Amino acid sequence: MSAPFRQFQAFHAIIEHGTVTAAAEHLGISQPAISNLLAQLERSTKLKLFERTRGRLVPTPEAHVLFDEIDTVVRGLDHVNQAVVDLQNQTAGQLQIATSHALAFGFMPAEIAKFSAGRPNLTIAFQSQYSSKIQEWVTAGLFEIGICEMPVRMEGLEQHPFTIETSCAIPRFADVAEHERLNPMLLNDFPFIIMGADHMVTRRTREAFHTDGANFRIRGHTDLFHNALNLVKQGLGAAMIDPFTLAADGGGEYLVRRFEPAIYLDIVLITARGRPLSIIGQQFLDQVVPRLTQIAVNTDGQ
Repeated sequence: MSAPFRQFQAFHAIIEHGTVTAAAEHLGISQPAISNLLAQLERSTKLKLFERTRGRLVPTPEAHVLFDEIDTVVRGLDHVNQAVVDLQNQTAGQLQIATSHALAFGFMPAEIAKFSAGRPNLTIAFQSQYSSKIQEWVTAGLFEIGICEMPVRMEGLEQHPFTIETSCAIPRFADVAEHERLNPMLLNDFPFIIMGADHMVTRRTREAFHTDGANFRIRGHTDLFHNALNLVKQGLGAAMIDPFTLAADGGGEYLVRRFEPAIYLDIVLITARGRPLSIIGQQFLDQVVPRLTQIAVNTDGQ
């Protein structure tokens, strides 16, 4: 006849903690309940597991053999029970998020750190990638949450868009540094570092120059705002930079100026349509969506 697990758990606790009192405290039950479980175990196994000596329980050799056999099982279930409690209290689980590189240098690590406070058992899966790959990952279920640049080309994704204003970074000693606001005519023929010819920020900047009849002079191109800003620091030209990259940078040999007309970067938070978010995922969205909205509101339409 097999003994119920609760009996094994009581037996395990008595040996591990040394006394019935300590075992009862560990399991959160009364001392009589512990004694009753132990008596049931001895009856069901027909084994004498303890000698009563001077008011103490001394494990028999059979008890030590049994303890060794059930130790891994009892500890394993204890871990499972604790995991359930952690999940119920939202202190465990896995946060799965992939973002564009611009958000990965400062914004997202800070948000993850804030979210992780008070969740010591939270596991974090965090990756930065190009927007098309992020959309593939979220669609495939490799990541629960993605933040990437528009447009969204994959089917089956829920979208929460944000419009973010970029700023113009220029070398510190540029001739136009005296101006608090810059425009295409002031930057006529000024060298620019761009984010690729087809990038939305490049297209919109080029259109602004064309509309004003100014020459949009391209000095170089790169695939990351972070790289573009580093080239600006070296005095190679100006660049339109997103606020996430600027906030994560330590500053240096460049100045930041408002550009008119405003040049916008469209980003989007995506999740898989039809796949329920985990409790952890939803709670992270509840934190990060207002932060992104605040950044968009603070820069949009000024």
